[in-house]
Amino acid sequence: MNSLEQLSQLTTIVADTGDLSAIARLKPVDATTNPSLITAAFASGEHDELLSQIKGLDTDTAIDTLTVALGHQISTLIQGRVSTEVDARLSFDTDATIAKAYDYIDRYAKLGVDKERVLIKIASTWQGIKAAEQLEKQGIHCNLTLLFTDTQARACADAGVTLISPFVGRITDWQKAHENRQNIAINEDMGVNSVKSIYQFYKSHGYHTQVMGASFRSIEQIIALAGCDLLTISPALLDELASSQLPVTRQLAQNSEISSKPTPLSQADFEQAQESHPLNSLLIKGIDGFVTAREKLVEQLAGL
Repeated sequence: MNSLEQLSQLTTIVADTGDLSAIARLKPVDATTNPSLITAAFASGEHDELLSQIKGLDTDTAIDTLTVALGHQISTLIQGRVSTEVDARLSFDTDATIAKAYDYIDRYAKLGVDKERVLIKIASTWQGIKAAEQLEKQGIHCNLTLLFTDTQARACADAGVTLISPFVGRITDWQKAHENRQNIAINEDMGVNSVKSIYQFYKSHGYHTQVMGASFRSIEQIIALAGCDLLTISPALLDELASSQLPVTRQLAQNSEISSKPTPLSQADFEQAQESHPLNSLLIKGIDGFVTAREKLVEQLAGL
């Protein structure tokens, strides 16, 4: 078996793309998108028919329509769930995030997609986590993204969210810049070790929130996390895994002993820990990046 086939026996594979042809070819279980991927998807010319349907709509309505329409198309190609991201401009607004999630679920329902097949993707700010907590109580499942710290992970578990997406590669990029070195061994990789730490914390305390490693830079990082609940991987790295014969063995496993859960974090505890954490800047940059990607999509639509 190639490395991808070996990995798929240990971990649920998720395609990190809005490229329909790649999803059809790679056959992942789930798929996840973000504004950058959506922009790239519509720039490909693959979705001209969808683009023709949103002429005359205001910008926000047009983007929401396209986002859910793309998610619907993806859902026809996979067996599992599609993550659909809330407008990053709402990352610090709990009520607006909830309202947008309800709108997405309603739009999906009108296209025949059950809410069980949708993950609402929300930035892991305190406000986003609180929005997800309320949505989960309504049976709307959430994927908390742009997650870089154990504080964010713990708050997400406290909130009972379905899924978190800790970003491996962006942490590794930060480490390389901070330590002024280009080559980092896997066992020293802060991004890889962050996911391992979060996974073990969740499993050893009996949290049901799933861990989905994201933002990979190499197949070595991916293989080092074999056994993680899910891994979301770009088509390029999925193809590289499919062409590789590197052995893949379980690296993450659930503990048999379960410890009592710690006291849930307060907002003050969360914000104090985040503000003092060196990786908190990656959350802010990530939100800014998604906002910028959305602005590029707005420019693209304006040119229709």
